[in-house]
Amino acid sequence: MNDSSWGAPQPDAGNARYWGPPEPGHATPSAMPRPGDGHLSAHDVTGTVHDVGGGASQTQRMPMVSDPGGPGDASDGHEGRHRRHGPGFTGPAGPPGGPQPNDPNGAEGASRQPGAPSPAPSGESRTGQGKKRAGRDLRAAIGVGLGLGVVILAALFFYKPVFLGVIVLAVVVGLWELTSRLRERKSIRVPLVPLALGGAAMTVAGYVRGAEGAWVAMALTALAVLAWRMTQPAADYLRDVTASLFAAFYVPFLATFVALMLAADDGPKRVLTFLILTVVSDTGAYAVGWRFGRHKLAPRISPGKTREGLIGAVTFAMVAGALCTQFLIDGGSWWQGLLLGLAVSVSATLGDLGESMMKRDLGIKDMGTLLPGHGGIMDRLDSLLPTAPVVWLLLVIFVGAG
Repeated sequence: MNDSSWGAPQPDAGNARYWGPPEPGHATPSAMPRPGDGHLSAHDVTGTVHDVGGGASQTQRMPMVSDPGGPGDASDGHEGRHRRHGPGFTGPAGPPGGPQPNDPNGAEGASRQPGAPSPAPSGESRTGQGKKRAGRDLRAAIGVGLGLGVVILAALFFYKPVFLGVIVLAVVVGLWELTSRLRERKSIRVPLVPLALGGAAMTVAGYVRGAEGAWVAMALTALAVLAWRMTQPAADYLRDVTASLFAAFYVPFLATFVALMLAADDGPKRVLTFLILTVVSDTGAYAVGWRFGRHKLAPRISPGKTREGLIGAVTFAMVAGALCTQFLIDGGSWWQGLLLGLAVSVSATLGDLGESMMKRDLGIKDMGTLLPGHGGIMDRLDSLLPTAPVVWLLLVIFVGAG
């Protein structure tokens, strides 16, 4: 899940744009352009000077982001906050002098003397003990998470078809979020109607007819997408249908494995094990990474994730796996749970990184805004979707289809 911060929380990049003391070799106040200098254009690491007419010039500050290389650097799991500014960018450097127009530090910047340490960005709060606070609304995130958990558990153990409906709803909303972002950010026309109908059919077919039914529904969905797209101009046809087939596989087809687990005799317990292990893996990554995270796991993809966080995910998931298979899964054994937990921690991490890569490519922080403190439905499914086939397959190998 993209909410898993695998390192110490850091400020929002939007709040990290502040002027620091001048670096050696940077422009001095006397070197800054003055009104009346004529048509002047100059570039440095802090901004760009533009001629605004009438012989006057204006300096605009280039947006700054924090360097993802430091040990205390982390995101809240939505990595759209980190943006690269081209080769050679080494970190924030500010212009000399007092506060600039639109300086977020305002008067504080005016009172800061050159060479004095810059205050912590507003996105990061520190207490007297040096503790840090995450940038997200944790109260909203916890409240929404608990509410979703209650609804899911009630549907899961009340009546299987009700939970099947929850899966279908999540698939349709997830497809809507994904196709909307593809259209907005990449101008990719992905037909939502055949994808939503095919996704619902895949999930139901998997529950009723097993894996064979899911594959047949997937094939029919692909054909429907190809035909639907033919009603529009031929330009970018291959691009659009390729993205559509990816969406069909990524969201509804992977979610079908949850329906396959649900169809077993002890289906609710298998689905509960799947949910517990995925959530515990993310929680372990967050807890250990936030406290001990120092070494980046994949800084180019997700600067907030650390190797220490991955160790936490593996440890927590293996312990939870041993307990779940021993006490929840009929015929399961604790050593099988250790292997299951290890596999879940790896698949959940890959799923999280995969969606982070997609969001970086799209230039967004979240896939949606439906869940306060979490983002969208797809921001909750990023770890769950690739983990579902892994858990289904290992449980079939360990204890049978059920």
